[in-house]
Amino acid sequence: MAQIAPETTAVNDINSSPRLTASDRCDSCGAQAYIRVAIGSSELLFCAHHGKKYQEKLATIASDWHDESDRLLQDNRA
Repeated sequence: MAQIAPETTAVNDINSSPRLTASDRCDSCGAQAYIRVAIGSSELLFCAHHGKKYQEKLATIASDWHDESDRLLQDNRA
């Protein structure tokens, strides 16, 4: 499980976090992560598939949901 960097103290700072990159990997399968979920002082990273799969369950406990999965459509158009 990925952790928020020590210099990030507030969970709301997740929105100001850098864009997810190819080195950010899904905590479920290891594919490229497009979704970052903050739960308390921790964060989970998911590929688009697993993010959508767990969204309903995690939405009740997540303090933030950062979804960049729309980039998949943009990347395919280029």
